[in-house]
Amino acid sequence: MRFAICQELFVDWDWERQCRFIAETGYDGIEVAPFTLAPRIGEVSQERRQTLRKQAEDQGLEIIGLHWLLAKTEGLHLTSPDAKVREATARYLVELGDACADLGGMLMVFGSPQQRSLPPGVSRETGLAYAAEIFRQALPPLADRGVEILMEPLARTDTNFINTCAEAMDLIEMVDAPNFRLHQDVKAMLGAEGDPVPDVIREYAPHLRHFHANDSNLLGPGMGETDFEPIFRALHEVGYDGWVSVEVFDYSPGAEQIARESLRYMKDVEARMTKSE
Repeated sequence: MRFAICQELFVDWDWERQCRFIAETGYDGIEVAPFTLAPRIGEVSQERRQTLRKQAEDQGLEIIGLHWLLAKTEGLHLTSPDAKVREATARYLVELGDACADLGGMLMVFGSPQQRSLPPGVSRETGLAYAAEIFRQALPPLADRGVEILMEPLARTDTNFINTCAEAMDLIEMVDAPNFRLHQDVKAMLGAEGDPVPDVIREYAPHLRHFHANDSNLLGPGMGETDFEPIFRALHEVGYDGWVSVEVFDYSPGAEQIARESLRYMKDVEARMTKSE
């Protein structure tokens, strides 16, 4: 496993400072929230994308991809009954995919709870059909850029659409595209899945492409009550060799403390696992 961190945590830092600190802390990757770069990704010029990528690479960091894809946008929605809104959403996902590839990334995590929840009067079945329509339009051009979209199940407190890995797989199988796969998030699994997180990891291992580490208290791994050793052991057992990204929602301890404590804890867990083998 390789460790990255979602950079919206560093809300008031300029990009170069973010990259320098993240690399010095010991992370290998950085995961980008598009709204931290511009209100719309098209406002980030090609020249700026090249600069961002170079600044990350100069620190030995890999920009692994994007998340919070539709956050803080207007007029975009995954399950809207308005065909024009769905068309605009598909086009914007393609724009995001181009930016992702330009930055050196290969994956885009689709969370965006507010921009996917079922509007009043839209059933789950209709919502699935609308979402599948959007992804079928966006995924082929993204495949040409080597970019995948990863569906993220989220807790019912966040959204009423796609709360479990089983529900995510319904959509993934409906779309049936090689670059549309599953993302897992610890906080979301703790809040939505009926089974323990390690069991969910094992059940959906063939479809898993990316992983977010956090706790139900909205802080990073090791900063709450969740024991990550069985979680990491399950990832190890299924042969997961992708990224584990720290994503937090409570910034109150400060970016430096969260980043350092999270990585220290995850590496300690890995070391204990290696020692016990």
